Amino acid sequence: MIYNVKMPKQKLIKLVVQIPAYNEAAHIAKVIKEIPREIPGIDSVEVLVIDDGSTDNTVEEAKKAGADYIVRNVKNSGLAYTFQKGLASSLSLGATIIVNTDADFQYNQKEIPKLIKPILEGKADIVSGNRQVSTLDHMPFAKKYGNILGSRVVRFSAGYKLIDASSGFRAYSKDAAMKLFVTSTHTYTHETLIQASRKNLKVIEVPVEFRKRQDNQSRLISSVFGHIKKSMATISRSTLMYNSLKAFSYFGFLLIILGLVPIVRWFYLTYILHTTGEYLQSIILGSILIFAGGMSILLGFISDIIAINRKYLEEILLKLRKAEYGNGS
Repeated sequence: MIYNVKMPKQKLIKLVVQIPAYNEAAHIAKVIKEIPREIPGIDSVEVLVIDDGSTDNTVEEAKKAGADYIVRNVKNSGLAYTFQKGLASSLSLGATIIVNTDADFQYNQKEIPKLIKPILEGKADIVSGNRQVSTLDHMPFAKKYGNILGSRVVRFSAGYKLIDASSGFRAYSKDAAMKLFVTSTHTYTHETLIQASRKNLKVIEVPVEFRKRQDNQSRLISSVFGHIKKSMATISRSTLMYNSLKAFSYFGFLLIILGLVPIVRWFYLTYILHTTGEYLQSIILGSILIFAGGMSILLGFISDIIAINRKYLEEILLKLRKAEYGNGS
């Protein structure tokens, strides 16, 4: 047997900061210029702007501000698609760590070293910036409590003890980035956390600054209630895709418990109090609820079996990505 006695060659650690942008000509330059280009433990820092079909001067401003790479969508395709395209582009550039940030200057880019530190130390696969939403005075009431509600639902579905599941300021290891396959058409924030849980990725939070938007107009959220509705639909869809057994089982057991209430009432009135009366409706209602609960649990098992096929497909896609981009660090 031959042993290699030479020290293995040290791999360079490249950080790619990706910025999905849509009509952010007024802010993109400030975001790019604020990104630190020298970070302890990082050999190179590069900036990638993914322009989502902007109709203003976003691309020109990004070039002037010093963006290293620009990828353009032919038309406005939405944040989720643009984020996934950014991950693929970052991996093709040889990124060891990928930071995703917004183009609206609400995140403090000087906090990037704090965001990537747990990944450099091997303590996390994904680090999410906690905006501390409950303390923000400049976030609209509906959006604030929509975020809080969405985060609670994601905590239940994914199992992570996260406070801010909607944050877009995140760091991903190369391995984590290759394992994520966003299917949502609205936003990626919730789905990636639910996927990460199924793929045994370690996710932690660090507190970050979240500034007030200067023009007070979000490019992503034209309607707060519309955003909440779409986000809850995304969370529900992702939960059913990746945690169907858990979701259907909880719902099924809830229906069974509700169904037992009228049946227990009928039994108590008839055999304990010996009262006479027509209680057939109680038996029918209870039986329907219990049957529906049982069917829900059965549906959960069937969905979970179907999910095995998706798991194998994602493993095949992961092998293809590793062949294209190299093994995860």
